[in-house]
Amino acid sequence: MTRLSSVAAVVLAACLWLAPPSLSGPRGASAQAPERYAAVVLNAASGELLFARQAREPRYPASITKVMTLYMVFEALETGRLSLEDRIVISPRAAGQPPSKLGLPAGRTLSVDEAIQALAVRSANDVAVALAEHLSGSVEAFGRASTARAHDLGMVQSTFVNPHGLPDPRQVSTALDLALLSQAVMRDFPQYYAYFGQRRWRFAGRDYRNTNGLLQDGGQVDGVKTGFTRASGYNLAASAVYDGRRLITVVLGGRSSASRNAHVAALMRTGFEAEAARADMTASDSAQGFFEARGFGPEAASDAGGPVPYLAAAGAPGLAATPAARSGSPGQEGVSPTRGTLQ
Repeated sequence: MTRLSSVAAVVLAACLWLAPPSLSGPRGASAQAPERYAAVVLNAASGELLFARQAREPRYPASITKVMTLYMVFEALETGRLSLEDRIVISPRAAGQPPSKLGLPAGRTLSVDEAIQALAVRSANDVAVALAEHLSGSVEAFGRASTARAHDLGMVQSTFVNPHGLPDPRQVSTALDLALLSQAVMRDFPQYYAYFGQRRWRFAGRDYRNTNGLLQDGGQVDGVKTGFTRASGYNLAASAVYDGRRLITVVLGGRSSASRNAHVAALMRTGFEAEAARADMTASDSAQGFFEARGFGPEAASDAGGPVPYLAAAGAPGLAATPAARSGSPGQEGVSPTRGTLQ
C-alpha cells in the first residue's frame, strides 16, 4: 500500500468513527429529520390517546430520560430507601460528565432534595450519574433497573442504559412511552410532581432557570421535561390543566426550541378543544379526526419537510410560548445547539 493510500484509509476510518449513528428500530427509523419527529396527546386521567403521529416509532429521548431517573428516585423515597436529607456524593465519573451540569468536583455532596431540583430544573448530567450510582451502585446497573421498571409501567419499547440521556444508540424510547412515563410520575408520586414545575432554583450562589420555556406565570403548563441532542432534535414532554382536564403532550425531534414549544402549545390547545367538543361529537367522530381537521394530518407537511407544520401557539390562555422560548435562544435549552450537548 502506498503512503498516499494509507493516509486516505486513515482519514476514511476517522470519518466513519465520527459519523453520528443512525437510530435503528423496527422500521429502521433514521435519527435525521423528518424521521425523528413524533408526537402524542394523552388524557392524563383516562389514558385515552387523543392524537398520535409516529407515536410508537423508536426515538432518542435525550434529557426526558431524567424523568425516568427521577421516577426511580421517587420510588426509593416512597419505600424508605432514600430520604430528602440523604447526601449524594459526586464521583469522579459523575464529575466528568459533559454539560448541562452543576460542575461539582469529585467528593462534593448535595442532598437528595437538591439533586432532584438539579435534574428537574438544571437538567444536570453529573448529578444524574451520582443519583444512579447511589441507588444502584453503577450507571450500568441503574440502566438495567430503569429499563425493567419502565417495562412494568407499560413502556415496552424503551431501553435505558444511562440516567441522563446522553447519546447512546441503545437508549431509545417512543413518544407514547414518554407520555406514559409522564402520566406514571404524576399518578404514582403526586407529592413530588411539583418539582417538574419549578421555574427557578438557587444553588451554591447561582440561579438556574428551568429549561422548559412553557412554564410561564399564569399558564396551565406545569411540567414535565425538555431534552436535546443533535441526534434527537428538540424534545419536550409537557402537561397542562385547563377547564378541569389534564393533558400530556409529547413532541420529539423539533427543529428548534421555539418551534417545538409552539407545536406543543398548539397540540395542547387543540386537545383541550377536542375534549370540550365531545358533547357535539357523533359516534363516528374521533379525537384524532378532530386534530387532523385542524391541520395536524399526515399530509400537512411544512415547507421545512416536517410531517406536520409547527403551528402558531396563540389560543387558550397560558398555552402560548413565552417570549424567551419564541426567540429560540440557545440559553433557553441550557446549552448551545452547535455543541450538540445534552440538556
